Parts: sequence; structure tokens; C-alpha cells
Amino acid sequence: MSAQTSRYESDTLPAETVDVVVIGGGAAGLNGALMLARSRRSVVVIDSGTPRNAPAAAMHGFIVLDGTPPPEILKRGRRQVREYGGRIVLGEVASAEPAEPVEGDLRFTVTLADGRSVTARRLLVATGLRDVLPELPGLAEHWGHSVVHCPYCHGWEVRDEPIGILATSPASLHHALLFRQLTDDLLYFTNGTDLDEGTRARFAARNIRIIETEVQEVVEKDGALAGLRLVDGTFVARRVIAVATRLQARTEGLDGLKLPMEDLPDNMGRRFASAMAGATDVPGVWVAGNATDLTAQVGASAAAGALAGAHINALLATADTDAALAAAQAANTAACPSA
Repeated sequence: MSAQTSRYESDTLPAETVDVVVIGGGAAGLNGALMLARSRRSVVVIDSGTPRNAPAAAMHGFIVLDGTPPPEILKRGRRQVREYGGRIVLGEVASAEPAEPVEGDLRFTVTLADGRSVTARRLLVATGLRDVLPELPGLAEHWGHSVVHCPYCHGWEVRDEPIGILATSPASLHHALLFRQLTDDLLYFTNGTDLDEGTRARFAARNIRIIETEVQEVVEKDGALAGLRLVDGTFVARRVIAVATRLQARTEGLDGLKLPMEDLPDNMGRRFASAMAGATDVPGVWVAGNATDLTAQVGASAAAGALAGAHINALLATADTDAALAAAQAANTAACPSA
């Protein structure tokens, strides 16, 4: 499931304190950085170069950019952030922690795995998520191609194919109805999960056939997915397997921030908790994109990054004004000590 690191020219980390460090170089992080850079904020994006959608050939469901390869979207995004003075640094975050405030203003230190560090006034966490697949031999090798999870991201491309739903949780029941919209040849592999009589009746009404024998492995032929082998030795031909993954926000290096997290129902996943515009319970830290909205597609993640960036800029503007007022009052007092 791991994607190869996408290498590109990396900017240098500034020695001076910056307004915002964005942790994560996907749609949410880059769009947040774009909003901040266009507001003349000094911003640094720390990008691990391992986007969630790296295995996909194209991104879908986002008007104008539909069908664009994910690497091309990120390349354009990095270029646009840089055009407004933002910096993009390729690296892994080893730690992110609050630092001593300066004249009442917050500070954070972000340290990379190679030992470099940068100080920021505010943080935007846009680390995305990790799809946790069932531990079924052969499944991960076809992830993002013949093994898919989202009918809106991949559905049109697999329409009319023989599709198998590999059940993982109660979410798989609705998954089946969505993929039934795309094909007349749909099998539901219960894979140890239970189906009540009402669900069986609904599946029968839509001609969704049920396979109750447990799945043993994914079978491929000539490098392509051919089907599933069951524990009794039966081979079931399928061209596509749809699976509802467990969605896990990426938290590496962020323990020091003590950001609150919460679990989704039915063991669907775990995310960073957030409020309006991605604000968290930790002052000075925002989250955006799949790290907090686990089902957001690229467009929604980009929009969330823009909203968070605008919110951060607004609060920084207030902080700048408070500091300027305090400095002006201090200067007036010094000039007129008896006043």
C-alpha cells in the first residue's frame, strides 16, 4: 500500500520564524498555503512526498480537473504556492511541539527527520490519512487499480465489470448498493461478517449475489486481478474488488501537539477532532483535509484547506494588531512617562 516517495526540488528551511508551517503537501495543505501566501504570510509546507492517491492513475469528481493525474495536480499546486513566495520542503516531520511564546504570541517548533527545524507562529496539520486494507494475500498489490474503495473516485472506470464487494464492516452494506449502480454483475463476499434477513432480501431485490465462504486470497493472471480463491478451493472470477478500508489519520511526529482524536462508528476509522474552519482544542493549531474529514475527496479537502488558511490569516491579523497597539502604547508611555 505504501506509495513511492515523489521526489522534486526542495526549498531550504528559513532560519527566521515564519507565520505558518503547513504539515502535509496534498490538496488541503497546498490550498491552505496558497491562501496564506496570497495574504503575504510567510509559509512553509513540509511534504513527505507520499500522497494517499499516488497509486491512482487519475483524480475524478472535481470539476475542471477531472481525469488529471494526481502528481500533475500536486506539481501545479506547489508551483502556484511558490509563485506567491511560499516554500515547499520535502521531508518527514519527526516532531512538532509548542515552544516558548514571544511577547505573548504563540510559537511552535517543527523538527524534520534529518535534524533540520523551523519555528512558526501557527500550524496547519494536513497530513491526510492512510487506508488500512484487510490482510488478504494479493490484495494490496492491486490497490488503486483493480482494488478500489470509492465509487465516486473509480466507479465510472470500472462500470459494467464483474465486481466483488469484500465485506469489512457494516459500511460494506451501503458500499454494495453504490457499486450495484455501476454494474449488473455484483457479488458480495461476506468474509465472516453477518447479514440479517432484511439485508438479504434487499440484496436479492437488486440481484446482488452473496458468497458466504471465507476468502483465502486474491488471484492474478498475467499481472492482472483475475478473481478470489475461497478457503474451500473454489475460484470466483472477478475483474474488480471493492473494499471499504479503515481510514486512519496520519499522526507521525505529531504526538507533542497533543491534538484530540476521535473514532468513527463501526470501526470505520480514527481522525483528528476539529471545529469550525479546522480549529482544534490546541491554540494555534488547525487541521484540514482527510486528517479530520476522512471521507473528503480532493475538492472538499482543498476547500477545507482554503478555509483554514483564511481563518489562520484572520487571527494572525488580530494578533499583529494587538502587538502593534501594545508597542505604540509602550512607546507613548516611554515618551510621556508622567502622562
